[in-house]
Amino acid sequence: MDGKGEPNTFMNQKELKELIEFLIEKDISEFELERGDVKVRVKRGVDAATVITHAMPAAPMPMAASPVQPSSPAPAPVHAATPVPSAPSAAAEEELHTVKSPIVGTYYESPAPGSLPFVKKGDQVAAGQVICIIEAMKLMNEIESDASGEIVKILVNNGQPVEYGQPLFAIRPRK
Repeated sequence: MDGKGEPNTFMNQKELKELIEFLIEKDISEFELERGDVKVRVKRGVDAATVITHAMPAAPMPMAASPVQPSSPAPAPVHAATPVPSAPSAAAEEELHTVKSPIVGTYYESPAPGSLPFVKKGDQVAAGQVICIIEAMKLMNEIESDASGEIVKILVNNGQPVEYGQPLFAIRPRK
């Protein structure tokens, strides 16, 4: 309960972003938090970072604050590094614009299961056009393109967890 007698919401997007930035800053590779009926687990590794959020069966539980410590030392994570392109494609990669995730959540390519994707490889998009949805804390957030051009690459799979700042699309800008 907050000071006004209302139940606290689990965590807003800003708090979740700050938590992830803190974990990266302190080089913590695995973290788990439970508040009421919601559980968040963040695990970072060499290949990718994932955030898994799911509701647990509702049961009254006392909330006790306890310090969080990593369970074991882990190798230094690779911070959202993209693979180094080979020499012939280096020039082509430089001219592409990357649309990045503005929030942590789950990437969806279409407005509803079974419907056509917002965009596919080869499509022309305009700045401000909706290109995907990212679900965060049961809210569907429409993500708009911040550049006009051709979708060259879709860098995530439907239903995949994404992190803040993760590249989603590569767009060849219109000239």
